[in-house]
Amino acid sequence: MPLQIHTAPPSLGEAVLGRTLPEILDEAVARYPNPKAFNQPQGSGWFTMSNAEFREAADEVALGLLDAGLERGDAVSFFMNSDMYFALADFGCIIAGIVSAPLYSTFTNENLIYVTEHAEAKALFVSDQEMLAKAAAWLPNVPAVQTVILAEGELGDVTLPEGVRFVTLDELRGLGRRRLGENPDEPKQLRDQIQPGDLFTLVYTSGTTGMPKGVMLSHENVTSNMLGALSSLGVLEKGDGEQVVSFLPMTHIFARMLTHAHTAWGHSIYFSTPDLLVGHLAEVRPTFFATVPRVLEKVYDKVHLGVQEGEGLKKKIGSWALDLATQYDLSKPKGGLSPLKYALADKLVYSKLREKLGLTRVKTVAVGAAALRSDLASSFNAFGIPAVQGYGLTETSPVITMNRIGANRAGAVGQPIPGIEVAIAEDGEILSRGPHIMQGYYKAPDKTNEVINSDGWFHTGDIGEFTPEGYLKITDRKKALFKLSTGKYVIPTPIENALQSESLIEQAVVVGSGYKFCSALIFPSEDALGVWVREHGVSGSSLSEWVKDPKVIEAYEDLVDKANAGMDHWSQVKRFKLVPDLMTVENEMLTPTMKVKRSAVSKVFGGDIEKMYNANVKDGRESVAVA
Repeated sequence: MPLQIHTAPPSLGEAVLGRTLPEILDEAVARYPNPKAFNQPQGSGWFTMSNAEFREAADEVALGLLDAGLERGDAVSFFMNSDMYFALADFGCIIAGIVSAPLYSTFTNENLIYVTEHAEAKALFVSDQEMLAKAAAWLPNVPAVQTVILAEGELGDVTLPEGVRFVTLDELRGLGRRRLGENPDEPKQLRDQIQPGDLFTLVYTSGTTGMPKGVMLSHENVTSNMLGALSSLGVLEKGDGEQVVSFLPMTHIFARMLTHAHTAWGHSIYFSTPDLLVGHLAEVRPTFFATVPRVLEKVYDKVHLGVQEGEGLKKKIGSWALDLATQYDLSKPKGGLSPLKYALADKLVYSKLREKLGLTRVKTVAVGAAALRSDLASSFNAFGIPAVQGYGLTETSPVITMNRIGANRAGAVGQPIPGIEVAIAEDGEILSRGPHIMQGYYKAPDKTNEVINSDGWFHTGDIGEFTPEGYLKITDRKKALFKLSTGKYVIPTPIENALQSESLIEQAVVVGSGYKFCSALIFPSEDALGVWVREHGVSGSSLSEWVKDPKVIEAYEDLVDKANAGMDHWSQVKRFKLVPDLMTVENEMLTPTMKVKRSAVSKVFGGDIEKMYNANVKDGRESVAVA
């Protein structure tokens, strides 16, 4: 049966092809001059560069790298914070024709060494002295790195391997200025050599199994994707009228692509961090920012806790407004709510929430990297904070589909952007084809051939379907499916999402491969449970004590029964374990993109999982907790 191919709505126009990143930067400086294009936190204020100053600095970095002995086609690794200096190093490499290979700061030393060595990096950009000291511990294992460039600070008492040249970013730019004085035409000469199909970067996938793979992305991969994605949003204008807060890690292509996109349209970018985000949102009052679902979940949980801790009429009004928000239907005008009720809720609750968060001017919030719960998509749009979810992978530069203002659906990841084709294979796997598909995995043609077939279709590894309206829905990861001993296949994501939608549950992992029924590891929310135990008179002062209390156990049994409702009987959770801890990137149970490493979880909690299946429990109710 031929594939049914889905493409972008005709109203979104055609894909923009044949562009390079330096070409787009040059056009932005000419067409959309912005005196506050790049803004870096500095003390209690901001260090600001215009886009013209930024381009000049990027030219100096490019020439400085060449003067330091690097050549076009060489690779450079970044061990950096996600800020203006990352963007400057990125553009400097781009102009010089040098391939960047960013490193996740959360990688183990083993992975840092592997990626730097695999990419054949000859130099390393580092953010500050703290990160320089960390790098010094593993650099002796990567002899190919001959130059280290420090963005901020000095070498101090850090000892680098013998023979490694150390320069600060300012010194590197000084080398570039000297070289520019000798040959003022060199930046143009460098640009003239760059072609749309040239390799721009190696982005190493974090991977849930095995060593990271280097995704090769070209200029056209990224430029076609960023221009298609930004224009598809349909609400942002070109020029300095848009203020953007950027806090996601630029080691991921999502945040990096958006940085280039905002640069192309002349927007003002304010670099932040997760720790500084709340204050920066209030200060900048952005018109746009991108986030991952976990940030919105935390915001919502705090709002919910605030309501729960309230008293009297204030608590009653807050609870009513939050409940009303979950009824907001994105497919209907004004969410399908009573105009009177909505206006009242907005005046009493939602407007105050927007003001408190610094989101009174926000036009849209782009959500990516993981699934956004349907109730949160509905609630934030009801709050007047238009959250739109998209979908993509590192290998797709990254956006494949996205929702838009006026074409937004909870529980779906939108429609294809211009130039992109999407189809569903016979086994339910999502396929995509177009200018956004990577050039392949670096030094791994066999792995490339496993995911890109002879017709150019990239196999995403995700299972999904299109709604009758043409919106893509992700149902699970292909690798997450498991088979019970009864022969039934289980898709764990729906019930995991149902569990995690409860405020008392921070994380949940459903297990059961090879067993006759499903069980779950449930990681409670310490903050939410802390409020609950106070309200219900539960003793104890820590999470590890609370999860042993009969009242708490019964409450979680009720939540699991609720999540089971409506699920296929073989997918329902029969037993579960409350774990007084969390899965994190640091304990290596989550990837840097916050995906669960199921194999690692099974290994760490193997004893608990086995105990759930061997425990002698009474099956007097739908779900039973195992101590």
